[in-house]
Amino acid sequence: MDKLRRSMLFMPGNNPGMLQDAAILGADSIILDLEDAVSLTEKDSARILVRDAIKTIDYSQVEVVVRVNPLDTEFGSQDVDVIARVKPDTLLIPKADEEEIKLVDNMLNKIEEEEGFFAGSIKIIALIETAIGLETVYDVIKASKRVVGVLLGGEDLTSDLGVKRTKEGEEIFYARNKVATACRALKVDSIDTPFTDTNDYEGLAKDTAKAKNLGLTGKSSINPRQIEIIHSVFAPTAAELKHALRVLDAMKEAEKEGKGVYSLDGKMIDAPVIKRATLTVEQGVKLGLIRDEGGAK
Repeated sequence: MDKLRRSMLFMPGNNPGMLQDAAILGADSIILDLEDAVSLTEKDSARILVRDAIKTIDYSQVEVVVRVNPLDTEFGSQDVDVIARVKPDTLLIPKADEEEIKLVDNMLNKIEEEEGFFAGSIKIIALIETAIGLETVYDVIKASKRVVGVLLGGEDLTSDLGVKRTKEGEEIFYARNKVATACRALKVDSIDTPFTDTNDYEGLAKDTAKAKNLGLTGKSSINPRQIEIIHSVFAPTAAELKHALRVLDAMKEAEKEGKGVYSLDGKMIDAPVIKRATLTVEQGVKLGLIRDEGGAK
């Protein structure tokens, strides 16, 4: 999880103006969408538009992710072949399962060799939006070394399950837990489903906090106005950073005294607490909130 993916912003692949502005909207990653956002009659033109955008627009400040169409459609293989040759950072594979990821991996191996790209340079994020994909998510991640994350597709998943999608999100509680756990176990990012009410900022903040508390590492969005709130939720607070730094400072003192367990403010500090503090500090460094040497900015 070396790349910051707090936010991933979906952008329709058939809108030239939005493709032009995508890099300056503040998201960590942009998802140029060739699937749901594009009608059947515009699939081919959108593919060319996204290809040309990646070739000509400076996206160096963001991760460029392209959501291709499913490989079992007439568009999916063409999407992979055309888009991979302009070397996006990542491909987002819809309705991902183990077989689909392996197929894309083999296609990318061939394209990278033909184009002279470094082997494995194009990454994969698996979009989990079916019951079978969810139940086999561990195997999906393991299917290719290119997989750097999983994005949970709540709308399609609840449709597949035959249940109603709600703001409260109880119907995807299990899915969020399973994705977060599998991703943490395999050290890849876990990206939450979008919050679809773009005018409900309080609801967005609550939904994002719920995802974070369940162990997910980022959230996708469908509107740039959602980015600031998502980032604020996923950033450690000043109090959290201060406590984490104190835990690590106390750990250094305890090590000098040969202690494996020590006390801070009357509470026992052991390995799990130290690990959480380390992760918090590492995130603070990535976000520029604290310096590498551990001092607050």
